[in-house]
Amino acid sequence: MPDQGRNGGVLNERVLVLNKSWIAVHVANVKRAVTLVFLDLARIVDTKNFATHDFASWVHESANNGHDPNARYIRTPTLALQVPEVIRLTNYNRVPRQDVHLNRRSIYERDDGCCQYCGVRVPFSEYTLEHVVPRSRGGYTRWENAVVSCPRCNARKGNRTPAEADMTLRRHPVKPRWATPLGVRLGQGLRASWKKFLGEAYWDRDTA
Repeated sequence: MPDQGRNGGVLNERVLVLNKSWIAVHVANVKRAVTLVFLDLARIVDTKNFATHDFASWVHESANNGHDPNARYIRTPTLALQVPEVIRLTNYNRVPRQDVHLNRRSIYERDDGCCQYCGVRVPFSEYTLEHVVPRSRGGYTRWENAVVSCPRCNARKGNRTPAEADMTLRRHPVKPRWATPLGVRLGQGLRASWKKFLGEAYWDRDTA
């Protein structure tokens, strides 16, 4: 296996981990990912064609990709192993669950991207996170007090409650029962190749 000193920076880069059913369940560093493959507990996924490789076949594939100027490698005295971006576990097929995070993306998903006053669908980049009870009047940002609003309804309501503005919520806001399948938050600096394995909601969750 490659040593930390020679490849320290590369070994700490992140790899998306899929379960046996190709569902994203974790993010590991390169060192952990390569170890799982070496122990025959995972396969490396070629993100160009979705082919999977054990350790030996990935060594062979890495040698064939030596001409790729964009490829990154883990180097030892005897081999150069292309840095994996995605691995698939060979036996693990569970989907870790975690409580849904309260953020702009999850509010948007819960309300189906529709203004909760007029019902018009609002692009994610244009919607307003509306507080039913305005923050200036003691309202908090929580599931029961935050809804999607279009700019027009947000301006109409202003610093009032819906009753004061003679506006009616389409449905009472509550915490959704669904939870994110991904066991960890993805954070910033996501690899472009991960988009093939993650839906839009996962991709935007931490950048919204």
